[in-house]
Amino acid sequence: MKIIHFADLHLGVEAYGRIDPSSGLPSRLLDFLKALDELVEFALNNQVDLVLFCGDAYKSREPNQTQQREFAKRINRLTTQKIPIPVFLLAGNHDRHNASHRATAIDIFDTLAIPNVHISTKPDIYRIETRNGTIQIASLPWVSRGALLGNEERKNLNFEQINQKVQQILIDKIAEHTKKLDPKLPAILAAHTWVSGAKIGSEKMMTIGQDPVLFPSNVENPVFDYVALGHLHKHQILSSSQPPVVYAGSLERVDFSEEHDDKGFYLIEIEPDGQSDKRRVSFDFHPIVGRPFLTITINIEPGDTNHTATALRVINEQGDKVRGSIIRLQITLPAELEGQLRDNDIRNALKEAQYLTIAKESKQETRLRLGKLTAEEITPLEALKFYLESKKISPTHASRLLEYGEKLMEEQRRIQN
Repeated sequence: MKIIHFADLHLGVEAYGRIDPSSGLPSRLLDFLKALDELVEFALNNQVDLVLFCGDAYKSREPNQTQQREFAKRINRLTTQKIPIPVFLLAGNHDRHNASHRATAIDIFDTLAIPNVHISTKPDIYRIETRNGTIQIASLPWVSRGALLGNEERKNLNFEQINQKVQQILIDKIAEHTKKLDPKLPAILAAHTWVSGAKIGSEKMMTIGQDPVLFPSNVENPVFDYVALGHLHKHQILSSSQPPVVYAGSLERVDFSEEHDDKGFYLIEIEPDGQSDKRRVSFDFHPIVGRPFLTITINIEPGDTNHTATALRVINEQGDKVRGSIIRLQITLPAELEGQLRDNDIRNALKEAQYLTIAKESKQETRLRLGKLTAEEITPLEALKFYLESKKISPTHASRLLEYGEKLMEEQRRIQN
């Protein structure tokens, strides 16, 4: 049995893009759809039994009609073949509204009773028929704290205590799932969650303490043949033992924090052991050539008399990497040279980039003027006084700081003596 595991599609990410003149669609939307098309073609050409998606179909909880149409087209290609490929769609945090009664964008497949598409917006067990038999999916979609804990349950609890309660509920849900599984059938735990020990990608808003965190031991139950995870954008294997615990990562780069990350999906193969009731599981990462991100850093020194030529030399060293890339050009230069760079020449050298952003940082040479005094002649307290004057600190505040400084130095002298 062959299963594709992918996650975090995030259709609707449009940063670093422009409108494609031939289709009228945002260029970044086309990038993400191209990655999804590559996955669909692989599934069709390799007679995959199930496509398993672990959450965050869209960037927004309310995707526009074009994004929904394009996503549905790809799902339809998989599920309407002569021998259909079932698709399992798990709800992620970007799919869900904060209000638990609000529908998700992926609910439309259930509402219209689209054949061979299975939607999970709440923890449950699904038994899915494929061309090579039945597989069980134990689902753990993203569920908001409000949906798991009522107002009374959250009353008088701090954020950490609420997270601990949510974590325990998720652990209990997994335990419930294990009791309902048929050990004779292959089983996968599909979850959109944070498992400790994983490395993050571009999830800027996520830090430990904000999201409920599960431990590997919470998901590494041997009743599962494989643990398929979504939520983190960096593909990674948390455990390769039985069961393997794997984040598929995102299909396409979202921003520059993912510049060096490989993107793609996992192909899982589950086969009978032949000698026991257990099953053999193998899994391989299949990379997708997504839109490249490239950071070019240029440092122009004060004595550089031909600074534009210096910048162009660094750009030319990138060679073919510029073509079709989303480029972040970072230039550090002395403040007095900032207006002397020939920006048009630099932009022309990068004209084959898909998108270009330029950030300049001026280096201001700051020297503390001490009059005729040298570093050897000035005391630490006098140096502090000169510094506070140079920063135009108010006399009242400066006096207080000098007083504290004198006390610290006196205490240091006592320690040394």
